[in-house]
Amino acid sequence: MVNKRKRDQQIMKYAPLVKNIVERFAMRLPDHIDKEDLINVGIIGLISALERFDKERNVKFETYARFRIRGAILDELRSRDNLSRSARNKDAKLVNTLTSLQKELGRQPTVEEISDYLGISLDDYYKMLDDAKSISILSSDDLPPNYCEKYGHYDVLKKIDENDPFSLITSNELKRELKNAIDALPEKERMVLSLYYYEELTLREIGMVLELTESRICQIHSQAVLKLRGILKDLHHNGDLS
Repeated sequence: MVNKRKRDQQIMKYAPLVKNIVERFAMRLPDHIDKEDLINVGIIGLISALERFDKERNVKFETYARFRIRGAILDELRSRDNLSRSARNKDAKLVNTLTSLQKELGRQPTVEEISDYLGISLDDYYKMLDDAKSISILSSDDLPPNYCEKYGHYDVLKKIDENDPFSLITSNELKRELKNAIDALPEKERMVLSLYYYEELTLREIGMVLELTESRICQIHSQAVLKLRGILKDLHHNGDLS
């Protein structure tokens, strides 16, 4: 337990960490979710971390705080049921469309080919991507029924929540397939995935690097993620993920 004055100083010190975590969530959230609300929730998570942190543990405070902040934000988002049935349907439709087109063309489809296949304009396709934004690249629904039990339910869900999707993949064959799939993505999609998952840049920062708007970066990220989910789905059906 820390006293109030010291706690307030620590909150000020780690407030940028809360903002950074919220910014990284923002890429995958519907537009009606207020970032300021999530920052407030993240601060509550930070306070909880300050009150519960045990210095005897072999872990840095920032690592522990990050876990508590993300947990508080995820709990808030789940309580809002932020991904509506309509958004889930659009998500599934896009995954199926991208998978079908890739098989048909033998390569990654262009945005024009995707919108033509769906029979909608490019603007409507981009809006569909915005509406289908989801919390993570993977959800437990993308994994086989026995996957969580086989590899440890808590560990699997923790890695999903920590936005560390690639660490879930234990099969060497699947790792190769995903690497090939990522390598086959258009350059901008590869760049966005790399900057987001490995360099841990925020939506705004990636936009500055690539000289694109935040909303466009979000759409590029969503499209790349949907393509990879389609790959996972296909491999799952073929038995490569079990």
